[in-house]
Amino acid sequence: MTTWIIAIGQGLFVAAGAPLLVGLMRQVRARLEGRAGGRLTQPWRDLRKLARKEPITPADASWVFTAAPPVLMATSLLVACIAPFWSTRSALDGTADLIAVVGLLLLGTIALALAGLDTGTAFGGMGASREMTIAALVEPTLLLAIFALSARAGSSNLAAIVSAGVHDPVRVFSPASLLAAAALAIAILAEAGRLPVDNPATHLELTMVHEAMVLEYSGRDLALVEHASAMRLTILLGLLANLFAPWGVATNLDPVALAVGLVAFAAKLALLGALLAAAEVFFAKLRLFRVPELLAGSFVLALLAVTASFVLNP
Repeated sequence: MTTWIIAIGQGLFVAAGAPLLVGLMRQVRARLEGRAGGRLTQPWRDLRKLARKEPITPADASWVFTAAPPVLMATSLLVACIAPFWSTRSALDGTADLIAVVGLLLLGTIALALAGLDTGTAFGGMGASREMTIAALVEPTLLLAIFALSARAGSSNLAAIVSAGVHDPVRVFSPASLLAAAALAIAILAEAGRLPVDNPATHLELTMVHEAMVLEYSGRDLALVEHASAMRLTILLGLLANLFAPWGVATNLDPVALAVGLVAFAAKLALLGALLAAAEVFFAKLRLFRVPELLAGSFVLALLAVTASFVLNP
């Protein structure tokens, strides 16, 4: 029963905390730019306002358009429940395989891209095309970057990798881990639609990627899409933190250890979110044709990390 509580609690914590993380990042960026910025809870206020409005479906759209937001939210919730955030002893940790988690994230991306195509608009098709181009370069990088740790831990299960990092960091981590962490960080920027790959605050038709796919959404559907996007950012930052800095994650069912794991996870998210927001102040949006070069570089870093992990494997 305790392991099920951990799994469900992780999902609820990510769902409740993701908008707050976005609010924190907006505050940090606003202060560094000399603006007052909104409140920490402003993203939740925006979601509540959208949830009260009736969604409008384009005349030419099919069931694909209406199914995409629930699919995106469901895959995000499932990953939040099975990933080792608080503890490695979740009831669903056996399903937290590297390929399964990346596949679930990709499923949400594909659903949103199909919805952009389903509207039949120029912006939707353009955004979907750009999103799938980026996804084709990002997903292999995500797999290889985490596989660099999995090769040394001896398992592709995320909970097993985190547990090995807690109990035997010398065996799991090596100089190659820095390459894998850098590759995963770049992949997260692209997967979450952050600068310099995408600008979440823009509506310029020549630069937007994520926003182009969701222009036709409104009301409750848009609330689901925005909430799921915030959750995906939280999940990706949480994976980066716990895979490469697993200290604080509970490896047993002791209540004190679980409480420490919760606090440590929240602190890591806040720190990474603040660092990302601060870095975005100094980042410039890359031209779209330069994005594949950046992602190809991250793939090379991940490939080097995997190769070095096997060479340096004791």
